[in-house]
Amino acid sequence: MSRGCATRMSRSYIPKSLREQVSTDARRRCGYCLTSARIVGAPMEIDHIVPESLGGPTTRENLWLACSMCNDHKGSRIAAADPITGTVVRLFDPRRQRWTEHFEWSVEGDAILGKTAIGRATVGALRLNRVELVEARRGWIIAGWHPPAT
Repeated sequence: MSRGCATRMSRSYIPKSLREQVSTDARRRCGYCLTSARIVGAPMEIDHIVPESLGGPTTRENLWLACSMCNDHKGSRIAAADPITGTVVRLFDPRRQRWTEHFEWSVEGDAILGKTAIGRATVGALRLNRVELVEARRGWIIAGWHPPAT
């Protein structure tokens, strides 16, 4: 079991300075659903983009922030099937890929739409439009907090 704010599944201790660097890099929001820790009032988790269980290192280059629900749904996966083509593709890598190249907000702003196979596979695998999150986004829209700048 890890200490500090490291991911529940993480085996390695992540020093506070590294957690802070990753948090700053990620603009203190989930790399997948873009939910801000400031809005939900809950700390983000450190996600190993390539999980430790698959040989991913505990280095800044392999770490990003994720909300607990996205991180739970991602688990140790690095790939999923595109629901349109059925082709298995790598999941979105928030450190190396641009969110806007793979995703966009619905017209209403409450749902994330996959624009590419990577985007569609990630939306499905991480359940980026889970009912509770879509409902929360609707409230955030009314408050003027959403959608976030990408």
